[in-house]
Amino acid sequence: MRDSRVLCSLIALLLSLAVHGVYGDSPYRFFTWEITYGDIYPLGVKQQGILINGQFPGPQIDAVTNDNLIISVYNYLREPFLISWNGLQQRRNSWQDGVYGTTCPIPPGKNFTYVLQAKDQIGSYFYFPSFLFHKAAGAFGGIRIWSRPRIPVPFPPPAGDFTVLAGDWYRSNHYVLRRLLDSGHNLPFPDGLLINGRGWNGYTFTVEPGRTYRFRISNVGLTTSINFRIQGHSMKLVEVEGSHTLQNTYAALDIHLGQTYSVLVTMDQAPQDYYIVVSSRFTPRVLTTTAILHYSNSRRGVSGPIPGGPTTEIAWSLNQARSIRWNLTASGPRPNPQGSYHYGMIKISRTITLANSAPYMNGKQRYAINSVSFVPADTPLKLADYFKIPGVFTLGSMPTSPNWGNAYLQTSVMAANFREFVEIVFQNWEDTVQSYHIDGYSFFVVGMDGGQWTPASRTRYNLRDTVARSTTQVRQKKDAYDAHSVEAQ
Repeated sequence: MRDSRVLCSLIALLLSLAVHGVYGDSPYRFFTWEITYGDIYPLGVKQQGILINGQFPGPQIDAVTNDNLIISVYNYLREPFLISWNGLQQRRNSWQDGVYGTTCPIPPGKNFTYVLQAKDQIGSYFYFPSFLFHKAAGAFGGIRIWSRPRIPVPFPPPAGDFTVLAGDWYRSNHYVLRRLLDSGHNLPFPDGLLINGRGWNGYTFTVEPGRTYRFRISNVGLTTSINFRIQGHSMKLVEVEGSHTLQNTYAALDIHLGQTYSVLVTMDQAPQDYYIVVSSRFTPRVLTTTAILHYSNSRRGVSGPIPGGPTTEIAWSLNQARSIRWNLTASGPRPNPQGSYHYGMIKISRTITLANSAPYMNGKQRYAINSVSFVPADTPLKLADYFKIPGVFTLGSMPTSPNWGNAYLQTSVMAANFREFVEIVFQNWEDTVQSYHIDGYSFFVVGMDGGQWTPASRTRYNLRDTVARSTTQVRQKKDAYDAHSVEAQ
């Protein structure tokens, strides 16, 4: 283990120096974060939280397209720590991604400097701790990447810009939940929902009447899809994880684990306070929490029933997901229109089908993809790959399609070729909605339907104006698939 840490330090130094040289022409933004324990009371009960610079949730990251982000993280916890940058693309620098296997955890009392670039990116994202179930204790926060000044944005500048970090929450401390999972048991039902680290009516967004505001809403929870709505107000969707969208109007939005949506809301109602509502989706009982939308000239608090939303309706959610389309004429991070990239005309190199399962192995609940349940190696995979250390993993140890055999344990690694354009099919055989995220990439969600995927399913693909994003949902009931196109970088 000590040798592995030495190698970690060595490769981090070498690669960090290389990255500085590559990104030298773009501006730099420097951050220093101290990771500590601290008492938090999100659901009215004292818990051990994980704070960044004393904050829960953590500080906001603001950047402009192509900015270099130099984030020095000092770990004052009693255990190793990692942060992942959900949605930030890692172009041939996966060692900065903050996921165990590609990035070494930061040991207690040590520090690590992440060197990232928001290369050719705009939009709304978030970061979160990816190791030892720390996400159940906090250390997550929002990321906003603004367009460069001369790049047109397909809507007028809003009067304000709000980050909304919502998701399910447990009163149990994170290490209790981690021990439960390690012992082979499922997590219990969540105890509640949070909005920006607060429970019922615990957070207030203050607005001016007649003005339009942008809300960037992320599901930072652990297990639960959510629905977001604002009493008496409609929401115009303008961006999804870096893709400008057709500006459809919604009364409520389903946001699945790991996803981020950006909406414009006009304050066109009578001056008073209104509920902002987050409720759970596809759960045996519905969890609900609220925040307050406060008009600056309001003399009346929230009133009336909390607006209801969808609960278990699968077709409603599927139809809404299909309605989210790319704005082909809008500029992305570059001045050329998003639609100038004709993803549907690129020849697919190969197809990868990934089917999930939940086997019991050695008396414990585990989870598997294509019958393989991942076992982390003692040596981080990126180090083993870089230094050609044998015996840590084997390429091809995870099949590229389901074999329907018995589940087995493996440090599974799937091979890909540089610049390959791959079709990935996610097949969900479980009774819960699954979220799939590809770290460091975005992909085009070309198909989403019920039933078993077959080659004939391609006739229903959207090859013209689907959005590119980093996280997608695959609905439950053991009969759903999601198909995507992604380029290996």
